[in-house]
Amino acid sequence: MPTTDSLEQLRQRTRDLCAAFPDEYWRETDRNRRYPQEFVDTLTEAGLLSALIPTEYGGLGLGLTEASVIMEEINKSGGHSAACHAQMYTMGALLRHGSEAQKSDYLPQIAAGKLRLQAFSITEDKAGSDTTSIETEAVPDGEDYIITGHKSWTSRIDESDLAFVLARTAAKSTSKTEGLTLFLVDLRQVRQEQPNTLKVVKVRTMFNYATNQIWYQGMRVPSSAVIGEVGKGFRYVLDGWNAERILLSAEAVGDGYWFTQRAVSYASSRERFGRAIGANQGVQFPIADAYMKVRAADMMRYEAARLFDEGLPCGAEANMAKHLASEASWAAANACLDTHGGYGFVDEYDVERKFRETRMFQVAPVNNNMIKNFIANKVLGLPRSY
Repeated sequence: MPTTDSLEQLRQRTRDLCAAFPDEYWRETDRNRRYPQEFVDTLTEAGLLSALIPTEYGGLGLGLTEASVIMEEINKSGGHSAACHAQMYTMGALLRHGSEAQKSDYLPQIAAGKLRLQAFSITEDKAGSDTTSIETEAVPDGEDYIITGHKSWTSRIDESDLAFVLARTAAKSTSKTEGLTLFLVDLRQVRQEQPNTLKVVKVRTMFNYATNQIWYQGMRVPSSAVIGEVGKGFRYVLDGWNAERILLSAEAVGDGYWFTQRAVSYASSRERFGRAIGANQGVQFPIADAYMKVRAADMMRYEAARLFDEGLPCGAEANMAKHLASEASWAAANACLDTHGGYGFVDEYDVERKFRETRMFQVAPVNNNMIKNFIANKVLGLPRSY
C-alpha cells in the first residue's frame, strides 16, 4: 500500500503540472471542442500517464490507488482528465492478459510517450450496456482476422496509436460471456496500409469529449493482436471496467472538491446586504452537505482501489464508488451553481463548464440505476427486478 507521504508527493507533482494549465486553457479547449494536446503531452513527458506500467517496461510501476490520485488532482485543478484517462484503465487488460510479446513490443514505447493507447472500442448502438450482445465480427482468414462492424462511443481514436477492439469470434452460446475476443489493434498499420477499412465519424457532445462512431469495414488484423485466449475477451474487459469505474470515481471526487472549493471562495468573498453571502445558512448548508458526500465517496474510492491493487474481487466496490462519487459531485455542482447564482452560467467562472462535464459520471460508463440494480440483485440477493 502507498504511504500517505508518497501519495502527497504524487499529488503535489500532479498539481504542479496542472498549474501550467489554468482555467483559461480549459475554457478555450471546451469552447472550440479542441483536444487538449499540450496538456496530454505534458503528462506523458512527465511519465504520469505511464503510472501503471511496471518499471521493467519503463513505467512508474504504481498501483491503481496512485493512478486514481493523478486523475483526481487533474479534475480538482479545474482540468478534465477524460482526455487521457483511458491510457490508465486500459492497462489492466494488457498487463494481466497480454502476451509477453505484446507487452515487450508496446509498453516501453507507451511509457516513453512514443505510442498512445487511448481508445477502447466496445459499445454498439444495438447492444448498449449489454456488451454480451455486440454484433461486430472477427472472422479468421489464414493467420489474420477480418473485423467488420459498427461501434459507438469509441473515444480518442484519432489521438491513439493503439486501440482495444472487442469483437465476436463465435456465435452466441448458452454462456453469454463466451465467444467474444479482445484485440489490441495497431492503428498505425491500419491507417497506412488499409485506410479504407476504418471509418471514423466525430460525435459532438454537450462537453469537450473526443468521441466517435466507428465502422470497421473488413479491417485485417494479425492473430498476434489477440489478447489472451480467443473467445475469452469479455472476462478481460471486466478488468478494464473495474479500473475505469475506480478512476472515474476519483475524477468525480476531484470535481466535487473543485465545486466545494469554488463555492466556499465565492460565498466568502461575495457580499450582499452588508455581509458575505456565505454567512447565510441557506448558502452554507448545501455546500457543507455536498462536501460530506464527497468525503464519504472518497473513502469508498480508496477501498475499491485497495482491493484492485491487492488482486481481490472489487466489482461491487468499484461500482459503488462510481455511484457515490458521481452523486456527490453532482450535489457539489448544484450547490456551487446555486451559490454563484446567475454568474454560475457565465463561462468565465468555469462553473457551467465543470457542471456539464461532471454530469456525465451519472450515466457513463454505466448508468447509476444499473449499478443500483446490480447491488440489489448480485450483492444483497434481492429478487431480480425488471
